[in-house]
Amino acid sequence: MNPPLPHRPTRRDLLRAAWNGFALLPLSQLGQRRDGDRGAAPRHHPPRARSVIFLYMDGGPSAQDLFDYKPRLQAEDGKPFALPMEPTQFNDNGNTLGPRARFAQRGDSGQWISDLLPHLATQADRLCMVRSMVADFSEHTNANYFLHTGSGLQGRPSCGAWISYGLGSDTAELPAFVVLNGGLVPPGGVDNFHSGFLPAHSQGSLLAMRGEPLPNIAPREGQGGRQQRKVELVRTLNRAANAHAGSDPALDAAIHNHELAFRMQAAVPDLLDLRAEPTTLQHLYGLDDEYEPTRTFARQCLLARRLVERGVRFVELTCPDTHHDRWDQHNDLDNGLRDNCRMVDRPITALLQDLAARGLLDETIVLFGGEFGRTPFRQGALGRDHNPFGFTMWLAGGGFRAGHSHGETDDYGYKAVRDPVSIHDLHATILWQLGLDHERFTYRFGGRDLRLTDVFGNVVRPLLA
Repeated sequence: MNPPLPHRPTRRDLLRAAWNGFALLPLSQLGQRRDGDRGAAPRHHPPRARSVIFLYMDGGPSAQDLFDYKPRLQAEDGKPFALPMEPTQFNDNGNTLGPRARFAQRGDSGQWISDLLPHLATQADRLCMVRSMVADFSEHTNANYFLHTGSGLQGRPSCGAWISYGLGSDTAELPAFVVLNGGLVPPGGVDNFHSGFLPAHSQGSLLAMRGEPLPNIAPREGQGGRQQRKVELVRTLNRAANAHAGSDPALDAAIHNHELAFRMQAAVPDLLDLRAEPTTLQHLYGLDDEYEPTRTFARQCLLARRLVERGVRFVELTCPDTHHDRWDQHNDLDNGLRDNCRMVDRPITALLQDLAARGLLDETIVLFGGEFGRTPFRQGALGRDHNPFGFTMWLAGGGFRAGHSHGETDDYGYKAVRDPVSIHDLHATILWQLGLDHERFTYRFGGRDLRLTDVFGNVVRPLLA
């Protein structure tokens, strides 16, 4: 038995007792609130959006074939490339490679979108095109970490984890950050969705599109009452531990995750049951499409809408397998582009229409893009290599300017030459629309106040409506 403390505590006793309270101050200001308390999360300014759907195009789509029309690139197809070439991933570079499909201006806004995306072309006036994106890395793993976490190194919190930590969830039954795994976890693995040094409950929860969505999500038959008693026992023991030793952030996160997992056993099966959706809507998304990857991605897009509808803050979709190594077409570009576009075109279009019809698009940021773009010159027999110097991403909803085109690349779609937007700028702007000032949104770790944007980033105000 430890001897009782004297009546007058020493300085060491006071510091030990106060330690946990000081450690939780940042969390109490930005992250802690009652689950299910809709709209109660503190923000730095009034938000334009409350959730994000990230349509992650793993591998890097080629903007020159989809969104960034360059007449000169088309005119010089097959000719020696006229600009100096930066080192590429494989350095097997050839002549200029023109666009692989016909372009046209779409909608009243005149957005350039190629024939490879005929359904999305009908949504041109909803899209905010950023044609001058730049990244810091040209290799998939580092570029993925950079896109997701703002750092090219493993171990930092994902953007979704930051948003989960800062705003919490609008539901008590589901995590704030959900990743819909279409079948291909990107290079860099699940660390792209990790909480890093943030509390563990802010980490992304992966839901699989095949088989059991989460391990052990369905309680064993006849074990419901026993499981309920076990949960109550664990809750009682945890409360006793906290009462005796004071609040421990690691234990608090474990308690949160344990109790959330129990509630998810009822919420997730209902979430995944799409039979209540009208058959016309299922058809619009492409759940009945003859191409299996389209059906898989359609299910992801429809689930993304159902998740934000239920109060999930950040939903990320990963690509199904089209047997073309994601959007990473170093060869067989024509077939890879055709199948990848076929996979996403119909479901994404339906998602935008569905969100708008329900009044959700105004408060939901939809982001489309990959970790970098592709070269305007040929690589190998018929492919494009990695290009972080100028590429396109687009956003819709959430207070972004609809039908707007921002920035510009050179005449070949190679490098950003006007109004470049970095990944840090993108993160800062998304946080701003959610009511968070990226410079004030910090977490104390290792003796530093760390943030998603490191010491960089600016809100790109021309993108905002």
